[in-house]
Amino acid sequence: AHAAYWPDIFPAVLILAVGMGLVVAPLSTLVLTSVDADHAGTAAGINSSVSRVGSLVAVALIGGVLQGGPGLMQAFHLAMAAAAGSCVLAALTVLIIKAGPHVDWSSRD
Repeated sequence: AHAAYWPDIFPAVLILAVGMGLVVAPLSTLVLTSVDADHAGTAAGINSSVSRVGSLVAVALIGGVLQGGPGLMQAFHLAMAAAAGSCVLAALTVLIIKAGPHVDWSSRD
């Protein structure tokens, strides 16, 4: 079976992109406001590292899916559904983790 980009791949990628766009900024804000100013650099580094590891795992999994075979499109749609589910879980995390007090990010001088 031949897959066409617009009807078979684009809708899943669009939903994933919208989900990531709606989740990443609030989750990063939550992480950085949940720690005091003295630990903001560490929190940002951990947040960035977790993001990179997640990206690497996703690329590895998608690479496994894209090896081909008769079930390529079904596997692709399953992978995109799993990624969208991960975005939903991340969004729910924003509701579970309690944000810290407002932090004034201006210099201490």
